[in-house]
Amino acid sequence: MSFSDLGLDPELLKGVEKMGWDTPTEIQTQAIPHVLERKDLIGCAQTGTGKTAAFALPMMQLLGRGPRVRGLILVPTRELCVQVYENFAALSQYSEIRVVQIYGGVPIPPQEQALRDGVDVIVATPGRLLDHIQRRNTDLREVEMLVLDEADRMLDMGFAPEINRILKMLPQRRQSMLFSATIPPEIKRLADRVLWEPIEITIGRKSTPAEGITETIYRVLQSEKDQLLVCLLDKLERGPTLIFCRTRRGSDRVAIILERLGFKVVAMHADRTQAQRQAALEGFRAGRFEVLVATDIAARGLDISGITHVINFDTPEYPDDYVHRIGRTARAEAKGDAITFVDPWEESFLAAIQKFTDREIPWQSLPEDYMSYDIPKPPRKRPGSGDHRGGPRGGGHGGGRPQGSRRPPSGQPRSGSSR
Repeated sequence: MSFSDLGLDPELLKGVEKMGWDTPTEIQTQAIPHVLERKDLIGCAQTGTGKTAAFALPMMQLLGRGPRVRGLILVPTRELCVQVYENFAALSQYSEIRVVQIYGGVPIPPQEQALRDGVDVIVATPGRLLDHIQRRNTDLREVEMLVLDEADRMLDMGFAPEINRILKMLPQRRQSMLFSATIPPEIKRLADRVLWEPIEITIGRKSTPAEGITETIYRVLQSEKDQLLVCLLDKLERGPTLIFCRTRRGSDRVAIILERLGFKVVAMHADRTQAQRQAALEGFRAGRFEVLVATDIAARGLDISGITHVINFDTPEYPDDYVHRIGRTARAEAKGDAITFVDPWEESFLAAIQKFTDREIPWQSLPEDYMSYDIPKPPRKRPGSGDHRGGPRGGGHGGGRPQGSRRPPSGQPRSGSSR
């Protein structure tokens, strides 16, 4: 099937062609005809399956241009807001539809002006959208189409009260779509309230990582994770690598260690400004950084192609976070590796993940020499703006044995205490 078989208008097909897309993905093939028929829809699909275009293309066709806001897309994070907006902008370059992105962490006046200039579709995070509504910069009285994107993540992040407030401002008669990588009970309850007789589309098994991902766990003491990480980065044949840590402080600490060992690395978490976070993502996409160290703020919705390895330095506490984290690799039917470090106290998290995904993740023996890697001590204080603005700066080389890592002197072997 081609995009022209889906009933899309010629100007949208020109945008698709400009993007270099030949064949629609499975979620696009199944969803677009239903959306064009004005059906409500639940789409359960892993990230990287093309779900943004699955709702963006039919929205642009059905809404066209008008005097008021008629399309609303709610997303959980600033980064996803930018990504969805950029997809709209690229696909709508041959149409007249006007789209604006609304998110926090940046000045309000430019967004205020964009709303007052007139807009057809708003892509927004819930909190900043409510700010604009309270300022009377926009209203939602004529919204015809609503999309809740990464709905499970929005609930995880505590946006339920904001979503409920926004829903009360929308017309009862509207078309609604909900997209989520997982469908836990709270998402089912939300769908029951928001959608009317929805078509349900599931790509792959629910709660299951993409087929192209090879999953591995290493059972390792927390105190030895630094050495194991550096050992694997040294030995793996890899490309762009994403490392997840549980905390902001942990992300900074790991990034500084890798920087001092010569890796081109950048950190991204909620303590960074929006400009810093955007610069980190752009640098990682462009190849200026080979490693991105992040908290779960980067786990959902980000479309970063070419990531070959995802390393869970800390085992995620919530099973669906695991699915989202490792979904950053093996996107668009590519292959990728997902490696998880599990300390004994994290075993309960691992058990929950394996129950959630309904499969046992194979574990790997620790490399015999992993404890021979010397780890530089990061500063005790969290880095400020100074040299680490936007995350640690890219350092030296990115290949071979990292600078500063070495084997212990002969006759003084060190071995790991956990296998």
